[in-house]
Amino acid sequence: MIATVAAGDHIGVSSISLAEMVYLAEKARIPANALTDLHDAIANPKAVMKHIPLDEDVAMKVMEVPRQDVPDLPDRVIAATALLRGVPVLSRDDRIRSSSIKTIW
Repeated sequence: MIATVAAGDHIGVSSISLAEMVYLAEKARIPANALTDLHDAIANPKAVMKHIPLDEDVAMKVMEVPRQDVPDLPDRVIAATALLRGVPVLSRDDRIRSSSIKTIW
């Protein structure tokens, strides 16, 4: 991973993913420290994780993610973020993986 960061490559983490993690931690579906651990990893300039904000460009790109293929709004935002940046989505979500969105996993 160090070579990846040195080359300028990162794993982007959408703002919507952070918000979803708050929700999942509150429901005890993920460990309570998962969000803190991810936030710390994003804050570390030597880490491979990088925060990707939810902005107007991402919001408008959501229109290109068919709702019938990916009905969940957070998943559509994640897919739109990847489309906008021209990168695949790292996801195990069956709806995203079976859509036209390029995925890894």
